[in-house]
Amino acid sequence: MSQGICTFSVDALTQLLYETLRVKSGAPEAVCRAVARRTGIEVQRICDESDRIQASGDIPSWARSLGQHRLEQCLRYYDLGSRQGRIELHSTLSAIVYRYITPPQVQTSYQARLSLIEDFLQGFYVEALTAFRRENHLSDQFQPRTLLELAEFMAFSERYAKRRIPLPGHRSQQLIILRAQTFSKQQPPELAVDIEQATDYGLDSEDARPAASHQRVRDEIAAQTEDLPENSLRDEVIEKLLVYLQERNQSECADYFTLRLLDLPTHEIESLLNLTPRQRDYLQQRFKYHLLRFALSHHWELVHEWLGAGLESNLGLTPQQWQQWQQTLNLKQTKLLNLKQQGLTDAEAAKILGLTNSQVHKQWTKLLEQAWEIRNH
Repeated sequence: MSQGICTFSVDALTQLLYETLRVKSGAPEAVCRAVARRTGIEVQRICDESDRIQASGDIPSWARSLGQHRLEQCLRYYDLGSRQGRIELHSTLSAIVYRYITPPQVQTSYQARLSLIEDFLQGFYVEALTAFRRENHLSDQFQPRTLLELAEFMAFSERYAKRRIPLPGHRSQQLIILRAQTFSKQQPPELAVDIEQATDYGLDSEDARPAASHQRVRDEIAAQTEDLPENSLRDEVIEKLLVYLQERNQSECADYFTLRLLDLPTHEIESLLNLTPRQRDYLQQRFKYHLLRFALSHHWELVHEWLGAGLESNLGLTPQQWQQWQQTLNLKQTKLLNLKQQGLTDAEAAKILGLTNSQVHKQWTKLLEQAWEIRNH
């Protein structure tokens, strides 16, 4: 009985999606039918595998909603066009992986990191295309050739990147972040040493980039295993931040933070928390306040280690920024910075400087805030 309902639903959904594509796109009829069919089959698979949907008693309604959502994603890229759509996808994925693309033992500039991200994403697009072919039962020679097919692939690539991969300890992580972490850890030493030389290559100069760099990305993707990290600094930061918020009776901020981790859009967060836009904005500002207190005071060492901005790396500042910042410090601040670099605690630094523990803590928080501002502006 349920199989018959599913078969009818996917056929009806495919026809509905096809009619929408014919109205909202200028793609050929055959292309519209193929895209609609692939979308309908994907939705059917999701409905079949979801216990929640199966238990809802209204599978056709879920199927229509999911199908419409998939179609809206596709048409969004279609309306952007080939060039702007690529830029939008590239920007979205770059923003996700930015902090995770960091060569080991190297102080990278902003531009150098963008170049590494460019190399990483070129390899990721190859992986996404392989997954698109596999999941849609297409031949190895399939390539998106029309604007609608390209839009379909770009929408798939974004969803594929954001898939949650289960980790030990009832945790999960986005697939593209796991890929980025592996890519960053496996950068060859010679690439790390010469990283600054990579900044000459931009988004539109693919042919100018050394072929060896492309091959390195292809080899890295091919060599990836399914082994997932059991622990990460990010997970520890998240856990400690949630504890920090709960201890301060900030359960609303904790709920907001949890929903943000799920990459939910603003309107969905407002709906789930039953907030007006103004209330949500106030909650967001309150959360940011506590986030800064957590990052700059209570757990600054953990957070800065996660961000790659510890004392051993000059608080994430470039050599020029670090030198210019030190010139603005007074004698006592400079002494405190030196003591912290030596690994002394607040209590030990307080005895040497003739200050109370509270005064040292306050002064150190102020120094971290200054470095944070320089780093982010």
